Amino acid sequence: MSLQTALSGLMGAQTGINTVSNDLANASTTAFKSQTALFEDIYPAGSTNVPGIGTATEGISSDLSQGNLTSTGNSLDAAIQGNGYFIINNNGTQQYTRDGAFQLSTSGQLQTLNGASVLGYATNANGVSGGTLGPITINTGAVPANATAKLGLTVNLNSGDPQIPSTTTFSPTNTASYDQTTSVVTYDSLGNANRVQLYFAQNQPATAGATPSWTVYAQPQLANGTNVGSPSTLTTLNFTSVGALSSGSPASLSVNWGNGAAASNVAFNFNGTTLAAQNFAVAGITNDGYAPGSYSGTTIASDGTLQSTYTNGQTVSAGKLALANFINPEGLTPITGNLYSASNTSGQAVVNTPGTGLSGTLSGGYLEASNASTSSLLVSLIQYQQAYQANTSVIQTEQQDAQRLVQI
Repeated sequence: MSLQTALSGLMGAQTGINTVSNDLANASTTAFKSQTALFEDIYPAGSTNVPGIGTATEGISSDLSQGNLTSTGNSLDAAIQGNGYFIINNNGTQQYTRDGAFQLSTSGQLQTLNGASVLGYATNANGVSGGTLGPITINTGAVPANATAKLGLTVNLNSGDPQIPSTTTFSPTNTASYDQTTSVVTYDSLGNANRVQLYFAQNQPATAGATPSWTVYAQPQLANGTNVGSPSTLTTLNFTSVGALSSGSPASLSVNWGNGAAASNVAFNFNGTTLAAQNFAVAGITNDGYAPGSYSGTTIASDGTLQSTYTNGQTVSAGKLALANFINPEGLTPITGNLYSASNTSGQAVVNTPGTGLSGTLSGGYLEASNASTSSLLVSLIQYQQAYQANTSVIQTEQQDAQRLVQI
């Protein structure tokens, strides 16, 4: 009986050594969760006041505590801070992982390093994330130019500037026909950064003491500085007695650039423009047009949003990553490759976006390290080795006693 007891101890020690060895082997594996062998005692059925007859492996317990976060310098990497698992499609099978080492396929699809699709909520044409879980594809190609259609210009006008007599004919070459000038970029359909030179002239009021209006003249110019057509009156800005803009905005400017691009119709919005005893200044410009651009990179925000940037300064959301949570995450079935599958013990996945529900947030540019502690594992390894040697000694002693018994 002692031979059987020692043999069970030998097998238990070997299980412990195997478990610790696996943890040590994965001490540098991304998001690895260390395991511990659990044992139970064995007693003869229906017997009392008798020695036990050994040990048996009760199970393997996983430590799901979070590992330290390590900066990688790769903007596509992501570490989960808190609960949750990334969701992937691995050859048609939905699986889960804490390993956020991602890459882009040749078609721009977000994938794991093993080529499995990372699932989330893709952004539609209106820039809104959909409600159906699926792969996320990032536009790694060129972004076409967008002609300026709306241009916002907020100006601080100086009430102390000279008032231009109504008999004065405006001319860009006659500085006495206007008070201030500035220019704004206007993109055409080909992405050329053309400009519109604006001239501001304070008009003499028809009634003495009335708040003067300001006439705005526009001169379109190609990117090389060549004037397009003749200057024209864009609008007349009127103000209240406290200098707030009362009328004259918006205003429309039609331009046929003559450079192969389509004709433009630009709506100028002067809202927020003021008149006061102040220096002339451009307080703000908005422009919905832009030149063509190429892909420069993608970052992952804490809420899982994938933001792609392009060389023309545009930022586009490609979608949002999803995280899965489980009633009993310890019941997940481990699969080779840092992957897990759901089981009856773990329960079905509850899917949310990062930072909502029970899901943690993401740290872009980081990866979660293994939570295996090398120092404590080495101590456990020594203990299991000692137990293995001790049980081996018991077996050797039993063998020697059996040989003596045969020789009698």
